[in-house]
Amino acid sequence: MNRILSILLASSLLISCASKFSKVLKNKDYEYKYKMAEQYYAKKDYSKAQVLFEDIFPYVKGTTRYEDMYYKFAYSYYYQRDYLNAENLFKSFVENFPTSPKNEECDYMRAYCYFKQSPKVDLDQTNTNKTMQLMQAFINSHPGSKRIQDATDIIDLCREKLEAKEYKGAQLYYNLGFYKAAAIAFGTVSDNFPDSKKADEYKLQVIRAYYRYAEMSYEEKQKERFEKVVSECVEFSDRYADSKLLDEVNKYKNLSTNFLKNQKNEQAKKANER
Repeated sequence: MNRILSILLASSLLISCASKFSKVLKNKDYEYKYKMAEQYYAKKDYSKAQVLFEDIFPYVKGTTRYEDMYYKFAYSYYYQRDYLNAENLFKSFVENFPTSPKNEECDYMRAYCYFKQSPKVDLDQTNTNKTMQLMQAFINSHPGSKRIQDATDIIDLCREKLEAKEYKGAQLYYNLGFYKAAAIAFGTVSDNFPDSKKADEYKLQVIRAYYRYAEMSYEEKQKERFEKVVSECVEFSDRYADSKLLDEVNKYKNLSTNFLKNQKNEQAKKANER
């Protein structure tokens, strides 16, 4: 019974609030609407504030209130997680108020809205790339900003996401048995992210993939493909001399070298038998 009463009271309250807002919206006194929009915004009722701001824009444009209202209008979208529209409004703010003290903040928030739209690793990363571009542009345009460290951290997070996506793609090739494609893909990850903490792991995956590719090849193709494994192992040793993975790399190098020696001996033996 108490639950039913609570539901009824909540419903009654919602209807009352909706009725009150409807009256505000229909009111012809735009000064009153402005006051109510500010109140709604202060109370974090951003949806109502947004509607009122939009309604009275034509009446405040060109006045001293316009800049502040535009700023809050952009944030009213942001706080409702409508990052697509918020991004566009922050961009417009920077264009419309180039000398505003809030210009730097809005420039940053535009880039940050793209970051908020950056999807999971498995999905298209257009917004992630756009975030990096805009954050770098922000750093270049505002060299003394207190937000530079935040912008740099976000760029790093985006790079990690792009790195993870490329790695997953390469690993999928490997898991499906497309070893040549996997080797090339892991090589691309290694080249694209040379400063990664996992750079030596990616290079090891290149070696593993090429080894499996050589191992499963036709006999007449194995020599050149095991030579490729040896070449990759030598490159790994030169590039990552202190890596903890060096022992495993040397294992693949020795296996490939031994195969090549055995193949050479077999060929020599067959030649002698003739």
